[in-house]
Amino acid sequence: MSVRQLRLVVTADDYDAAVRFYRDVLGMAERESVQPEGGSRVMILDAGAATLELAEPATAEYIDQVEVGRRVAGHIRVAFEVDDVHGGTAALRDAGGEVLAEPRKTPFRSTNARVEGPAGLQLTLFQMDES
Repeated sequence: MSVRQLRLVVTADDYDAAVRFYRDVLGMAERESVQPEGGSRVMILDAGAATLELAEPATAEYIDQVEVGRRVAGHIRVAFEVDDVHGGTAALRDAGGEVLAEPRKTPFRSTNARVEGPAGLQLTLFQMDES
């Protein structure tokens, strides 16, 4: 077996707010939009390259400590590499995201911020530091 795509499926009670936040503000391009029977909606957004990061509980706790200063994430957190972590964090705040931690340098050679987005999705925005 070979995996060809990672697709994270998020159920959003406020679909329109989620579309504005992830597509319009975060800048994820719309790949496809479908209206199944009954008038419901689904949109597939392009997140660029996808990876699956597996972490032991102690490591997840360490990452929360580094990024936020305390344990805040559940068992799923989505991380987006962005070009401007400071501007991205401000834009997500302006779009209604709850900033849990402002951008900060990490031991991972990146600057990271943490935001709670629509549908209860916790996001890490990260920008790789120049070598």
